[in-house]
Amino acid sequence: MSMSISYFRVARHLIRIALPSTLPAADVIPSFSPFRCEEEGDVLFSMEAAEGVAPEFHAMEEIGQFDCGGANHGVYRGADGSYAFEISLPACDGGQLSCCMLASADFRECRAVLTGESLRQHQFGLNNALMMAFAFAAAEMDTLLVHASVIRNGGYGYLFTAPSGTGKSTHTHLWYKHIPGSDLMNDDNPIVRIIDGQVLIFGSPWSGKTPCYRNIWAPVGAITRIEQKPENTIRRMAPVEAFAMLLPAVSSMKWDARVYKGICQCLSRLLAQTPIFLLGCRPDEEAARVCYQAVRVSN
Repeated sequence: MSMSISYFRVARHLIRIALPSTLPAADVIPSFSPFRCEEEGDVLFSMEAAEGVAPEFHAMEEIGQFDCGGANHGVYRGADGSYAFEISLPACDGGQLSCCMLASADFRECRAVLTGESLRQHQFGLNNALMMAFAFAAAEMDTLLVHASVIRNGGYGYLFTAPSGTGKSTHTHLWYKHIPGSDLMNDDNPIVRIIDGQVLIFGSPWSGKTPCYRNIWAPVGAITRIEQKPENTIRRMAPVEAFAMLLPAVSSMKWDARVYKGICQCLSRLLAQTPIFLLGCRPDEEAARVCYQAVRVSN
C-alpha cells in the first residue's frame, strides 16, 4: 500500500505521520493543517495509520476502561511495557469502536488501525490516538497537555480549567467579549511547555467542540480554576492546593511510572513560577473583569 509521509511541528515538537494514499491528511486530520512543516529530523514520535480489522489483545493485561469526555478508551499493557488502546466514539454518536492504537513503551513508535467505516470515525479515532501519543511521548520533556480553555491578552496566555460543562469556555468568551485585546488560543487541549526556564502555552490540533487550531504561543500569565458560585470572588491558591487541582487536568497515566513522574516533575516546576488562582463566579461580565484585574500581568 502506498503511504504518504507528513511532518508536523506541535508546541515545537516534531511528529511524523504516515497515511495511506486513500486517506489524505487534509481529510482525516484537517486540524493538523496549520502545524504542517517541510522539515525532517528527530521526531517526538511516529504514527503509521491504516484501515483494518481490530486486533485482539488477549495476551495483554487490561489496565481499565476509561470515560474520556463521554468516549470509552480501553487500555491494555504488554509484558514488554508496550500499550494498546481501543478508542470508541462518544456514546451520543453511537459508541462504535473507531481505532486501535498500538504503541511502544515510550510511545516513540505508534500504529493506528482505523476500524470504523465512516470518515467521522477515522477522524475521531486517529485524532485521539495522536493526542495520547503526543502527551505520553512528551511526558519527560517538560510538556503538559492540559484540559483547559486559554485566552491571550497583552502578549500572555491565561488558562482556565474546570470539569467539563462547568463554564471555562463561557468565561473565555466573556474575556473575548468584554476585555479588549483578547483572542482565543485554544478551547480544550492547549499544551504547556517549560523551555529554558520559561513557562509557555501553545495552541494545538486538539480543541474539543470549538474549532480553534492555531499554531501560536505565548508566555503563561496565570492559571485559574473556575467554580460556579453566586458571587464573583477570586483568590490565589497555595502550591499544594494548586498541585492537587491541576494534576487531574493534565493527560497522564498514574500506573506508568515514567509518564507519571515526568508529569509531576513538570507540574512542580510550573507551580514554582506560575500564579494559580481559584475563581468563584457567575457567567457575567463582572466575572471576567474581576478575574482580569486579579490575574493580568502588569507590563
